[in-house]
Amino acid sequence: MSRRLLLLLAVTCGVAVGNIYFPQAVGPLIAAGLHVSPDAASLVVTATQIGYTLGLFLLVPLGDRLPHRRFLVTLLTLTGLGLLAAGCAPTLPFLVAASLAVGVSTVAAQVIAPLAAGLVADDGRGAVMGTLLSGSIGGMLLARTFSGTLGEWLGWRAPYLAAAAVVLLLAWVLARTLPVTAPSARGPYKAMLTASLALLRTEPELRRSCFYQATVFAGFSAVWTCVALLLTGPRYGLGASAVGMLALVGAVTMLCTPLAGRLVDREGPDRVNLVSLIGVLLSAAILAAGAAGGVAGLAALTLGTVLLDVAMQSGMVANQSRVFALRPDARSRLNTAYMTCAYLGGSAGSWLGVRIHDRAGWGGVCVLVALLAAPALARHLVVPRPSRLGERPGAR
Repeated sequence: MSRRLLLLLAVTCGVAVGNIYFPQAVGPLIAAGLHVSPDAASLVVTATQIGYTLGLFLLVPLGDRLPHRRFLVTLLTLTGLGLLAAGCAPTLPFLVAASLAVGVSTVAAQVIAPLAAGLVADDGRGAVMGTLLSGSIGGMLLARTFSGTLGEWLGWRAPYLAAAAVVLLLAWVLARTLPVTAPSARGPYKAMLTASLALLRTEPELRRSCFYQATVFAGFSAVWTCVALLLTGPRYGLGASAVGMLALVGAVTMLCTPLAGRLVDREGPDRVNLVSLIGVLLSAAILAAGAAGGVAGLAALTLGTVLLDVAMQSGMVANQSRVFALRPDARSRLNTAYMTCAYLGGSAGSWLGVRIHDRAGWGGVCVLVALLAAPALARHLVVPRPSRLGERPGAR
């Protein structure tokens, strides 16, 4: 794969993933603009994540069956139209519905990952996954910063309309530059859907990777949904742009994921998983100090969110590398099962986080993060597993 193509695919991943995350920074602005409570406005984030989960299950398997260029351009076009509808939403229910539609269609990154995995050798797959994930992280971080700042200047609708323009422009570029690839599988659509469920039953390493990512991503989503409530609430009294700036500090994650990918290629994914899960538990302890407010609290939030971001994304590199090594002929369906489980966890984490924050405050959210990561770490420590890609548990 050429560097130019890899860069284009990484940018596409960033743009697609950014659409999931930028509503997290403008939740308070949506609440004020549509005259609803912050808890009600948080449904926009949850709806986007639920839609994304549906898109993973319903659309990503088609990446094994349809030409990638036509499929990606169609997905991006639908996403752009959904963002336009969201930016013009007159009421919260309309915005929630449009956000659900955006989530369903903005799955381009999960179509690109299997495509890229098939274009490189096994011993270089981790590095490519790390580069694509860096693009996704860049989109996630910049989207929060961009939406928080632009939303404060021009209102909550502006980030949606600007994102629509960017997505539609990218669809036009990809239609003219992305190479043509042949589908890797044939068969009816229903069989594609059921294949992902069948893989979950037959591949224990897929189930393990799904469990790790679902628990960690649930805690990650809870933190980033609730940190906006903490920073804009009475404890800090900051604006929506502060959430974006906090996310921007996490740009260090973009440097860490390629390193994690190289470590996976050299050492195997399990060692990276171990460090990542321990990092999530440490981040929960550090984040808890953010409830104190002031400069010390803000420093704890900064350090804790960076550590959480690095841990979650490094674990993602390890898990995807393990999953893509299982069945080269079914990478899109494997990725469907994996990412659907991950985002079901993320959706549940956002929903739980808001409700725990309402009852137990920021400290309760941090406890939730720890309680979610602890079972994954216990599973990782006590159950026999392979240490290198391609090995089965107990193989030596």
